[in-house]
Amino acid sequence: LSLTVWILSGIFSMIGAYCYAELGLLIRKPGGDYTYILETFGKFVGFIRLWAECLIVRPCTITIVALTFSKYAVKLLFPECLPPDESVRILAAACICILAFINCWEVKWATFVQDIFTYAKLLALFIIIATGVVQLGNGKVENFTWENTESDVTKIALSFYSGLFAYNGWNYLNFVIEELQDPVKNLPRAIAISCILVTVVYVLTNIAFYTTLSVPEVLGSEAVAVTFAERLYGRFAFMIPVFVAMSTFGGVNGILLTSSRLFYAGACEGQMPEILSMIQVKKMTPAPAVLIVVTNLNF
Repeated sequence: LSLTVWILSGIFSMIGAYCYAELGLLIRKPGGDYTYILETFGKFVGFIRLWAECLIVRPCTITIVALTFSKYAVKLLFPECLPPDESVRILAAACICILAFINCWEVKWATFVQDIFTYAKLLALFIIIATGVVQLGNGKVENFTWENTESDVTKIALSFYSGLFAYNGWNYLNFVIEELQDPVKNLPRAIAISCILVTVVYVLTNIAFYTTLSVPEVLGSEAVAVTFAERLYGRFAFMIPVFVAMSTFGGVNGILLTSSRLFYAGACEGQMPEILSMIQVKKMTPAPAVLIVVTNLNF
């Protein structure tokens, strides 16, 4: 049932992504959700959406992902105990500041960082998938069964919430629609490639987990990939926390990149301070919007 939920969540995300692609090609403005709500339901509803994103959703998301990065990064220095809370917070703040500088300085730098850390994430998942293939070849299939499968409809529905959260990000490309080259051609292509790739990788990764871990072990683990690595990789298990840290570092960069475009779009519509609609004249980056996103995290 778990694998079925992963597959259906991926298909649902792809449908949503293509709906967004249609909206993005009809309304070629930055801002994503906010812009489409503004155009459809009017300025008041758009205003509410904008400020909910700017004051609650985006700052909380960036903070959570940055703290996740710092916890995994610092864990390498404190393998036998919990790392000091101060060091975790300082590293998270440093992560945000470094990425803010990159996003202010050059869009190509930001996309380069995003590409590199996405490759790191995929490499970690491919290592896990390859291990799962070896385990399947050794006949490790005892956990693939419908016995004791959850039958409560409400819990199954709740599992889709978690599955769809894992696929979060399929709408981010629409935030930078103005910066895409030939969006009519490249936007649908990017969505098709990314959604199919992510769905396949997620499903194969979970199959790999179940070749080694039982359902109670998966449910009881705080970090399934780390538990999986500790079981099979021995002294090389440290690789997984490193790859997780790299993945979350790239995640912070992606959220910061799209959040700044959201602030920029709100300013262009006159619903945020006008200074946020300004861009750096040489680098063509929305530097004021990036700085305000980072400053907003302090509150």
